[in-house]
Amino acid sequence: MTEQKQVGRLHVITDEVLQDRFSHVELAAAAAAGGADVIQYREKRQMSTKEMMRVAVLMSLACREFGTTLLIDDRVDVAAAVGATAVHLGREDLPPYVARQILGSDAVIGGTANSVEEAVKVAKQPVDYLGVGPVFGTTSKGNRAAPMLGLERFAEICAAVDKPVIGIGSITADRVGDVIAAGAYGVAVLSAVVCQDDPQAACRAFADAIERALT
Repeated sequence: MTEQKQVGRLHVITDEVLQDRFSHVELAAAAAAGGADVIQYREKRQMSTKEMMRVAVLMSLACREFGTTLLIDDRVDVAAAVGATAVHLGREDLPPYVARQILGSDAVIGGTANSVEEAVKVAKQPVDYLGVGPVFGTTSKGNRAAPMLGLERFAEICAAVDKPVIGIGSITADRVGDVIAAGAYGVAVLSAVVCQDDPQAACRAFADAIERALT
């Protein structure tokens, strides 16, 4: 596998629905300070584009202090408007080739997969990494969640593609080593960081676990 761009080993997804103690901006700052490579701004509530742009700009400023990448989930238009250099696209979002035309060749674009067949198909598109899961399950998507993969099927997906794979889905710090050993380039986390009393410390635990897994 050849990594084309710096897609990041630790992605932290911000959320104001699963918890209401911290804002997107506060979570971005905490996770960046805790060692996250990528902060993913994901907003599933009905919100105006103008408000999303405002939040994204503030998150970008928080990320910039630590050299952390701000990634926008789903919304290519918001990424383009605020100068974000990364987006993650789900199955219902713009096709990767359209996002590439809008954001340019330097942008990092992520795709989504839940099976070997889907991963192989998505990897042929102009994406820089695949978000694959849920590895162990998920609490953030309810009945809309794709089937849990488990480590064996997750490893099959990793072996089938030549793009970096970011594992997602109920990954805890003590499971990071197993996910990396299965072939993941990195992991994306949500509740295990943002729903904790100290998101920065929780993020640091993941960063340390990744470092141990790679040495």
